[in-house]
Amino acid sequence: MSVNYAALVLKPKTDKRIRAGNLWIYSNEIDTQQTPLKSFQSGELVCVLDAQGKALGMATINPQSLICARLLTREVRSIDVDFFTERLKSALALRNALYALPHYRWVHGEGDFLPGLIIDRFGDDIVVQLGSSGMDALKEPILAAIQRIVQPNSIILRNDSRGRDLEGLETQVEVALGSAPTHLSLSENGVTFAAPALTGQKTGWFYDHRSMRARLQSYAPKKRVLDVFAYLGSFGVQAAAFGANSVTCVDVSPLSAEWVARNAALNGVADKVSSITGDAFDIMTQLLADGHKFDVVIVDPPAFIPKAKDHAKGLAAYQKLNALAIRLLALNGVLFSGSCSMHLSRDELLASIQKAARANDRRVQLLEETHQAPDHPIHPAMKETQYLKGLICRLLMGD
Repeated sequence: MSVNYAALVLKPKTDKRIRAGNLWIYSNEIDTQQTPLKSFQSGELVCVLDAQGKALGMATINPQSLICARLLTREVRSIDVDFFTERLKSALALRNALYALPHYRWVHGEGDFLPGLIIDRFGDDIVVQLGSSGMDALKEPILAAIQRIVQPNSIILRNDSRGRDLEGLETQVEVALGSAPTHLSLSENGVTFAAPALTGQKTGWFYDHRSMRARLQSYAPKKRVLDVFAYLGSFGVQAAAFGANSVTCVDVSPLSAEWVARNAALNGVADKVSSITGDAFDIMTQLLADGHKFDVVIVDPPAFIPKAKDHAKGLAAYQKLNALAIRLLALNGVLFSGSCSMHLSRDELLASIQKAARANDRRVQLLEETHQAPDHPIHPAMKETQYLKGLICRLLMGD
């Protein structure tokens, strides 16, 4: 099919990574003699050519970004409502096979071959994040494709992520279709939740740790549980619903305590769940000073290593966090330690737990590992899409 888009030509020998499957093209890979970057508009669609003039596919371009172009398809075709309908139907088929209820991440960016696009589904309410200038420019066909496939009650654009700043885009939250619901509703692992529609973190909910939270069914019954960085109580309320005797949730946001209480009440476990508001490190230190012990401690912090240059500082933060968690564990206690930092490896997270354990005269048994749920598929050629780690460890006293 012939399409009339501008060409973006790569330098010699820079196409190998793209042919291997990667979807990102960097600015230093562009032949700027043939195709000067200043000749393109941010968000423009281009046909990518190798140095010999052979088409590699269609991409969006941002000439001001280090990730200069993002490949959408290896065909030379129009990028329109039909294109997004095909891709969104393919992504939806996976989720429908995985989950009985329509509560999941519908599109996971590069993992679903749609770089820069996130779509989360809460039944008939859809939350969209347009994380690149290209996807921002393609907003209308994306929204049209969503409506063609699922006829939602509402579509909310949560275009307030940090990634938009890097793309030179404005940040805003808007309702693109219908009226914003009072809250988003979902069920995860058989537990019911409400999430803020317009003001929550990211899209309002973190579906990615669904698999780790499900393991609380084995470890939480009749236990004392501490959930640090609790947000809406995704871990803590599920622990209570799975039979924990008591759950203490910790988060810096006063709104977290309100949502935790609301979600605990939704599941009939309000009497088991309490919240403490404040800095996680300060509160854990105070709990230690007050002599508190827990059978299960969950630490699922925000990314302590947002960029590669933050690695040393972030690794120290994970070390400190896990050390406090270990000290708060009772004999034979179980630690749920999560990380969403792409720049922290699984081995580094485990080593931080082992180091913290030895410093506190504990022995570690790694019981289970969890990864991002399958509605967050990993692109094999892009390590950036494999970001989530979850380690479940048993801590024993002494040698």
